[in-house]
Amino acid sequence: MDLKGLVEYIAQALVENPNQVQVDVVESASAITLELHVAQDDMGRVIGKSGRIANAIRTLVRVAAMREGKRVNLEIV
Repeated sequence: MDLKGLVEYIAQALVENPNQVQVDVVESASAITLELHVAQDDMGRVIGKSGRIANAIRTLVRVAAMREGKRVNLEIV
C-alpha cells in the first residue's frame, strides 16, 4: 500500500482546493514522516474540531503502516 497516496486521497476528499494538497515523505532509520501540506483556508477542514479529523487520518495511516511493519508519523504543515 502506498501511504503517501492514501494521505493524498483522504486529504483531497476533505478540502476545497484539492490541487493544493501535497504530501512529502521524509524517511529516517526509525520511522517515516509524512508531511501534509494544504492551503491555509483548508487547514481547519483537515484538522477538524479538537483535532478529530487529524487524529482519524493518523490512525488510518498507522494501521496501514503496521500491516507493512513500518512506523509512520503524520505532520500537518
